[in-house]
Amino acid sequence: MKLTILGCYAATPRSFTNPTSQVLEIGNHLFLIDCGEGTQVQLRRNKIKFSKINHIFISHLHGDHFYGLVGLISTFMLLNRQNDLHVYGPKGIKEVILLQLKLSKSWTNYPLYFHELTKKTPEVIFDDERVSIETIPLKHRVYTNGFLFREKPGDRKLLINKAKEYKIDVALYKSLKKGKDVIAEDGKLISNALVTADPPEPKSYAYCSDTIYDPGITSQIKGVTALYHESTFLESESHLAEPTQHSTAKQAARIALEAGVGRLILGHYSTRYDTIDFFKKEAESIFSASELADDGLEIILD
Repeated sequence: MKLTILGCYAATPRSFTNPTSQVLEIGNHLFLIDCGEGTQVQLRRNKIKFSKINHIFISHLHGDHFYGLVGLISTFMLLNRQNDLHVYGPKGIKEVILLQLKLSKSWTNYPLYFHELTKKTPEVIFDDERVSIETIPLKHRVYTNGFLFREKPGDRKLLINKAKEYKIDVALYKSLKKGKDVIAEDGKLISNALVTADPPEPKSYAYCSDTIYDPGITSQIKGVTALYHESTFLESESHLAEPTQHSTAKQAARIALEAGVGRLILGHYSTRYDTIDFFKKEAESIFSASELADDGLEIILD
C-alpha cells in the first residue's frame, strides 16, 4: 500500500503548495482521494498514469477538495479515455459536474458514473477481492465523509521447496495458496500448513479531512495501519478550530492515540504558517508516531 500526497494544504493554492489531493495504491488499484485545483498537474509531476485512475473519492464540496475534478474529467476525455470512471461524493456532486460539462459542451466519451452519498453512518461504498472502502462520517461545516480503506487477506505464501519435497503436482499450487489441503502424487493428504506460510498482514488506511475534533470516530478507525487527519491549526490558533470546524495538530494526535493507530500523518495545514515543522512537534508531544505530509511525498504504509 503506497500513498502519494499530491497536495495537503488548506484553502487557497499557492505557487509552491497545493490544496488537498492524494493517491492511494493498493495492488492494481489507484484510488484518487479528493481533487483540489492543480491535481492533474501534480499527477503528471509525480508520474502517475491517468489511465489507471478509475475511482475518485470526494470528501465534501468545498473548493479546495474538488475544484480540480471537472478539469481532470475533461482531460480524461481529451486523452481518449475508454474505461469507466466512478466518482463517489456528497449529493450534489453529479449536478455541479454535469452542469459544467453541459455548459462547456464537454460531454465525456467514456462512461462516467456518480455514486452520491447521503448517509450519516458508515457505509461500504466499494468492495472487491482486494479491498473494501467505507465512509467515515465527519463533522464539518457541510456534509463530509472520510474514507477507510482496508486490504483483504491475500493468498498464502507457497513454500516451493516444501511443495517439491512432498511431491505435490504444480497444478495444485493455486489450491495451496487458497489455503486448501491437497493430495500428493503418492496419495497422501498434505496439510496446507506444511507447505505454505501466512500472507502479509492486511494494511488499512483512514483518511479524515476536514473535521472538527471528534473522538466519536475512534472506534471505527481503531488500530488502522495509518491515519491521515487534518491539522489545520497550531495550538496558538486553537480558538479558530471550533468556529471553522477544523482540528489542531494536538487534537489529531489525541484521535490517533485513542484509536491506537500505527502512525499519524498530518496535513491540511493553514497557509498562514511559514513552516509546518511545528505541527509535527506539537503532535509528537501526544503521539510519538506522528509525521508530516507534504506535496509530492510518497509514503509506504507498512
